[in-house]
Amino acid sequence: MTTNVILEKIRTGAAIVDVRTEDEFMDGHYPNAVNIPVNEIMDRAEEIGPKDKPVIVYCESGSRSAYAAMMLKVEGFTDVTNAGGLVDMPEL
Repeated sequence: MTTNVILEKIRTGAAIVDVRTEDEFMDGHYPNAVNIPVNEIMDRAEEIGPKDKPVIVYCESGSRSAYAAMMLKVEGFTDVTNAGGLVDMPEL
């Protein structure tokens, strides 16, 4: 997924979910991101919002966010994008 596509989804109101640990999140995160660690993603998926709303997930390297994206799709979310790591997120 290109950064332009991700940026456009963010500009049009996509939920941004940081699936790293709370400590990692507190050390720095993307603007307006919510922190739902990957091991809590299934239990807290309702916090993201409607299942038809675009969702962008990221972590440190892209591995945890890939797993989180898969789990959200299983949960019924229809537009989930794995942006990779925090460093891969587009500049606002």
